[in-house]
Amino acid sequence: MRDNPEAERAGAADFNELVARYEKPIFNVIYRILGDYDEAADVTQETFISAYRGFSRFRGDASVYTWLYQIAVNHSRNRLRRRKRPDIAGVESLDAPRSAEGEEVGPREIPDSSSAPHVALEQKEMREKIAAAIEALPPEYREVVVLREMHGMSYAEIVSVTGLSMDNVKTRLSRARAMLRRRLEHYYSPE
Repeated sequence: MRDNPEAERAGAADFNELVARYEKPIFNVIYRILGDYDEAADVTQETFISAYRGFSRFRGDASVYTWLYQIAVNHSRNRLRRRKRPDIAGVESLDAPRSAEGEEVGPREIPDSSSAPHVALEQKEMREKIAAAIEALPPEYREVVVLREMHGMSYAEIVSVTGLSMDNVKTRLSRARAMLRRRLEHYYSPE
């Protein structure tokens, strides 16, 4: 670590601020890649432990956001490699309140009162179908879709985070979108 305890305390305070700021988005990306709430919580913790250990070596070549996402994606990839076979978890809200045991408590969503209940239900069902279709993608495609479409990263940021070439990122996104289109097209076709 550091030789100066004051500097160490200041670094810990900076790091705590970093965790407070990025914990939810990092958990989100990990959850979307892994599809398992408990695994995502574990990998989020591993991500921040790795980041803490490497914090003093962070050079600032990329933004802190990109640096953390890179660590998160790498840890997620490692976890996926350790799985014997990928499983597709059920769709659940990331914002649903949870008890200490991880069980959902209370309502998942409050529908918009300005729209009819059937419209809110149809929208909820469509979000669930899209989330399930994304979770069913092979991990290498799911990863780039999550980073681009759910976290709004640019192609350059995805290249930086994943270590893939620009062409590879574009190819994977194109193939993933085609898979999603095929999987969801019957939901969008006129009746």
